Amino acid sequence: MRVAYFSPLPPARSGIADYSEALLQHLAPLVDLEVFSSAEKPFDAASFDAILYQVGNNGFHDFVYQTALRHPGMVVMHESNLHHLIADLTIRRGDWDAYVRECEYNGGAPAREFAERVRRLETGPDYDLPMTRRLLESARGVIVHSRFMQGQIEAAGFTGPIHVIPHGAWIPEADRNAWRHKLSLDEITPLIGIFGFLKPYKRIAESLRAFRRVVRLTPNARMILVGEPHAELPIEPMIRSLNLSANVRVLGFAPMEDFVGYMGACDIVLNLRYPTVGESSGTLLRSLGLGKAVLVSEIGAFAEFPEDACLKVPVGAGEEDLIFEYLNLLVSRPEVAQALGAGAKAYVAETCNWANVARQYAEALGGAAPRPLAPDLQPPPPAPHPAPAPDLPPPATEADRSYVETHRTRLAKTLEMIPPGGPCDRILEMGAYMQITPALHQQLGYGYVRGCYYGTLGRVDHKTVITADGEPFECDIDLFDAEKDRFPYPDAHFSTVLCCELIEHLFEDPMHLVSEANRILKPGGHLVLTTPNIAGLRAVAAILQGYHPGFFPAPPRPAGLGEPEARHNREYTPREIHHLLENGGFEVTRLETGEFRDLPHPEFGWVLHLLERYRLDTGLRSDGIYAVGRKIAALRERYPEWLYS
Repeated sequence: MRVAYFSPLPPARSGIADYSEALLQHLAPLVDLEVFSSAEKPFDAASFDAILYQVGNNGFHDFVYQTALRHPGMVVMHESNLHHLIADLTIRRGDWDAYVRECEYNGGAPAREFAERVRRLETGPDYDLPMTRRLLESARGVIVHSRFMQGQIEAAGFTGPIHVIPHGAWIPEADRNAWRHKLSLDEITPLIGIFGFLKPYKRIAESLRAFRRVVRLTPNARMILVGEPHAELPIEPMIRSLNLSANVRVLGFAPMEDFVGYMGACDIVLNLRYPTVGESSGTLLRSLGLGKAVLVSEIGAFAEFPEDACLKVPVGAGEEDLIFEYLNLLVSRPEVAQALGAGAKAYVAETCNWANVARQYAEALGGAAPRPLAPDLQPPPPAPHPAPAPDLPPPATEADRSYVETHRTRLAKTLEMIPPGGPCDRILEMGAYMQITPALHQQLGYGYVRGCYYGTLGRVDHKTVITADGEPFECDIDLFDAEKDRFPYPDAHFSTVLCCELIEHLFEDPMHLVSEANRILKPGGHLVLTTPNIAGLRAVAAILQGYHPGFFPAPPRPAGLGEPEARHNREYTPREIHHLLENGGFEVTRLETGEFRDLPHPEFGWVLHLLERYRLDTGLRSDGIYAVGRKIAALRERYPEWLYS
């Protein structure tokens, strides 16, 4: 399916421009896209199967709106009011007659009469008139981000198909303590933030009055306001009149990196507003993605967020009191704020991730299947994992027995997380030592099992082991260099590829392995990856005490001094493995940590205490990383900047 995509893009200072930039990265692998971000680019509607218009209520979207009227398509309505956009297309261009006509078209004679008063400068434009009629009459379908907006579009008279697709959520990264240091704050000072254009409708006056009451109980509490001030809201005089100058700072407009950094420094974020026209908030979704405790107004689309993702404040009588009560709760009991933030981050990561949003867009545009992959991306429902966990075959040598005993928990967990197969499924075990290889066929059900190992391309070793039930198991092991050679298998050949305790040994090009794994996997196939965790409690404790955090960082012994450990060239963090899989065209379906070696552990309670005090993530801190990625696209990024110099 060939799709024309109309939207402003950065550097346009439009939230929808940022939205489109994120969405396009995930939509591009699913449909054949051509992007139109200005009126200058020639457009031939006949060349496309579908047209998608991202429409917002400001002048950045003038070319989108005008093209949508000439060439009807699927319209994304980010809010239910376009009066600002229509005023920009008419009044600001000196075409008062067009403004009057549009008002009459949308609201009849009373609206025309009011528009004439606006022309005579007796009053300002009445933004209660939505000005959406002409666009909705031409649209072939509408996409909205909430059930509230669905109701608004239906109330406006649209009878065509409406698709409710959640607004995508950014899961940004921000060093809380580094940005607090920039603000001259320590790790425990309560910090509340208000972000975005500082307009009166964001309930800033109510929030400041509530915060003044918080300060009376917690004098060290602080607030920052980050965003461009608004002429109708004199914030600095308000702060002085409330005697909050020592506790509140207005930081003004900030570039996105600083904007997210200041947000990351906060414990609590206020995202209140009234009235609403059904808009979603990119600022809110960034706050949730950062795992912040957030207060929202209980109106419009914001009322639909789950109760465990944010606290909701009804607008009206008692609003200021409830803002105070919520702030006081979260400031006085930081563990409640942290739990609320964790729930928020989990919700948006699962429901509002951009990959999920892009798939729903593709379906709304006509059920488009990813390209260049085969159309059937959805694998059959997985069968339940075998219970109990598959048995390990008896080790052949004393060295093998020692290795299995040291790594038994890891090997068992690896088997537990591998998706079961069937008689027609093929599985490849990279770096095959034959410890778990027989179980892939005999207990997980794969009809064809292949192994591979480092060596000269073209050579094949044939290995036999005795399984747990005493039967021989035979497997061919292909030799090649996983960082340099093209893997000796056809495209889309395997249902599952195992890469267990291998990637940490690579010296030059780990993404070559990931890209080749993608190539040889079927659409919907799985890459199972395990590796040591360089961000585990053991590693953190080691580096804080002056030791190397890696498991096997030492050079190998010279010949004749015993069997060397296989050196680790680079160990990874769970976050890096997540990035690695996503860059490789995989959707991460499972990411957790667990045992790496079955050895006694020292006490790491002090490390946990340190992480908790500085509000650092205490999850995914065990010694081994266990991840499963499902192939949803071709390779996305061959040389990601985070991995390659």
